[in-house]
Amino acid sequence: MSRLPDPVRAAAVRAVVLVAVTLVLVMIAVLCSLAMVWLALPMVLAAVASTVVTTWGVLDVWVTRQMWVQRNGVVSTPGSVARERGPFRRGRRAPSPGETGGREVREAS
Repeated sequence: MSRLPDPVRAAAVRAVVLVAVTLVLVMIAVLCSLAMVWLALPMVLAAVASTVVTTWGVLDVWVTRQMWVQRNGVVSTPGSVARERGPFRRGRRAPSPGETGGREVREAS
């Protein structure tokens, strides 16, 4: 498996940390709510705010990857549009004078 570009990897690490913190906040909010502790309301508010920030962080990974691909080209994989041309393009040859019907064929440069 190929390595992620540095900006994309950094965004992914940020997103994973944000998801982990959000899960911890949600768990604390649930436990405080079940125990009917005064800390339940602040934890629920913090969990909601953290969910918004985490959503931004996860979307940041996607946006960063799209920007990197746009600036640096598509990574060539079998399913990619950047793969090598098929044998049709590679095997093209110049037609002989008899095949052109008397017309002159220009070579593409």
